Amino acid sequence: MEPEVRTSRRGELWGWVVMTALGCLLVLWAAGQAWVTVVGGGAATQAPSGGELSPVLSPVALAGLAGVVAVLATKGAGRRAVGVLLALCGAGAAVATWAALSAGTVSERLRELNVLSGATGLSWEVAPLWPAVTAVGAVLLMAGGVLAVLRGGRWAGMSARYDRAAAEPSARVSDDRSLWDALDRGDDPTDHPTGRR
Repeated sequence: MEPEVRTSRRGELWGWVVMTALGCLLVLWAAGQAWVTVVGGGAATQAPSGGELSPVLSPVALAGLAGVVAVLATKGAGRRAVGVLLALCGAGAAVATWAALSAGTVSERLRELNVLSGATGLSWEVAPLWPAVTAVGAVLLMAGGVLAVLRGGRWAGMSARYDRAAAEPSARVSDDRSLWDALDRGDDPTDHPTGRR
């Protein structure tokens, strides 16, 4: 393979890593932020985070990060399978974001968080920043999965390095065998053109 092509594919791979990992981190970060603002509540009133409204967000983001590492460590059909899982993680995060903001989910979670303070019938508004950040992360994660399926077969991975390392000892074994064969014949291997000094 030409050096320019190899460099281009390496750049594409690392661009993919940054994009997909960023998507996972955005989902993970936004899941820890408050997604609603309580209207007229007291100082002790608690607002639920995205992770409390949808408990699947953080696990999906962590699974996505593990998938990024798995894409680097695999190739061929295995890499495509991981890409499908990454796309599903992104789709899952998008659906979870949508479901988390339903009126029933938010009202129930507000009631659970504030039951000890006796606050009931709280009014609330969506804090749009964090659901939007989660949606962007979900789209990046989904796009990363699709790209891994479509283009991942062209990217080198850690396995390529190990494949090369595994091929080198076989050449050494062949050289060592020829030295032993020379000794068995009674030849001096140091005089042989392939001998070692």
